[in-house]
Amino acid sequence: MPDTIYQVKIILKGSKPEIWRRILVPADVRLSDMHKIIQIAFGWEDDHLHQFIKNNRFYTVHYPNDPTWYEMDNIDYIREKMLLADLLKSVKEVLEYEYDFGDGWMHVILLEKKLPVDPDVKYPLCLDGKRSGPPEDCGGIWGYADLLEILKNPKHDEYESYKEWVGKRFDPESFNLDKVNRMFQKLKLH
Repeated sequence: MPDTIYQVKIILKGSKPEIWRRILVPADVRLSDMHKIIQIAFGWEDDHLHQFIKNNRFYTVHYPNDPTWYEMDNIDYIREKMLLADLLKSVKEVLEYEYDFGDGWMHVILLEKKLPVDPDVKYPLCLDGKRSGPPEDCGGIWGYADLLEILKNPKHDEYESYKEWVGKRFDPESFNLDKVNRMFQKLKLH
């Protein structure tokens, strides 16, 4: 049982209006599990590479078939037991998380509070959030802005194809807190 819970706010950089989630996680959550938590919270599909960034150091999964990773001296491979608390120690401290190196979805993880453990709560727990996470492979924050503009204009040449691609139920303003927490309840943390 962890002795400290982190309240973190995760913000998708460059999103206007801001897309964010506020989550309670054990301070001793592994980075590999934090990656899964972010994926669920933003509705990402975990189809792309990711890394955590702190003080110009990159923490990523070891990809043995990629020799370029070995040539960089500011890369640390996520050890199985590397914890969020190893990189975030003080309130107001930040850590970055990048998902999909092609689209470059950058997230800021802000440590807002350190809290005592509530034995009646199953962690992680999402407290709040705003707006839907962007669809995968839409071209990063700029591509997403273009997609939203096209979806506002039914007369646009690409409106029908974009509408079909994102689905009829896609609503950029929606955030389903209950769905995220249901998925968190099924998540097995190491």
